[in-house]
Amino acid sequence: MKRTEFRFLERLRVRWAEIDAQKIVFNGHYLMYFDTAVTGYWRALALPYAQTLEYLGGDLFVRKATLEYERSARCDDVLDIGVRCTRIGNSSMLFSAAVFRAEELLVSGELVYVFADAQTQTAKPVPQELREVLQAFEAGKPMVDVRVGSWDELGREAQAIRTAVFVEEQQIPAEMEWDEADAICVHAVAVNRFGVPLATGRLLEHVPGVAKIGRMAVVRAMRGSRVGRAVLDALMKAARARGDHEVVLHAQLSAAPFYSRAGFSERGTVFEEAGIPHVEMVRSL
Repeated sequence: MKRTEFRFLERLRVRWAEIDAQKIVFNGHYLMYFDTAVTGYWRALALPYAQTLEYLGGDLFVRKATLEYERSARCDDVLDIGVRCTRIGNSSMLFSAAVFRAEELLVSGELVYVFADAQTQTAKPVPQELREVLQAFEAGKPMVDVRVGSWDELGREAQAIRTAVFVEEQQIPAEMEWDEADAICVHAVAVNRFGVPLATGRLLEHVPGVAKIGRMAVVRAMRGSRVGRAVLDALMKAARARGDHEVVLHAQLSAAPFYSRAGFSERGTVFEEAGIPHVEMVRSL
């Protein structure tokens, strides 16, 4: 088993609490590593787990888990946990998983999940929608579609995301969130293969030739995936298409590393907007 066989890999670092008296990772923790990676796998599918399973009318229950140990991981090792769906039956799904230290295989395993009624745990057929998403992911196909358009076209989806993130989660007053600029901005909304909106952002003219990106928001379950980057890239593409030569934005300090990875540089000192520390960031197009 090689790491190149996995489209999805979750990176973890071995913690002190996970090693045993032999100073190696306690054998049972590898199942926890696999479960952690499965959570990341759902994020890579762009499917918020709880919301998706409720929509599908069931849940997933582990039927069988097997592990094979080749080498031992130690404290502070950086591990990559690979997960892939290898078979879908009538009501069951088989996932292969592996723990790698660089290219070295440490542990391999299999997880069998059964799709079942959440209350009775009675097996049900795997929904065709879920089957198609899993097959598409393993075939290397994109999991999100970024739609770009006006507020009339995308406002309902964008408003729902921004309300959840800014008004409800960050407790920004609603009267500060909504402004007249929405009506004239270019908006982007990323949706998954079920059509569920996951992230949004907007683009307006700051000064001639300079675009301003703002109101970037990603639903909680999808943070750390590439959904936000897909929205950012779509907005920068729109700015480039209309002839802008520079993009500026006001980043919350916690999000500044995200924009740095996208090629933005900080400019000026930290300031507050809506009671939250921000920094201006800029990138040439």
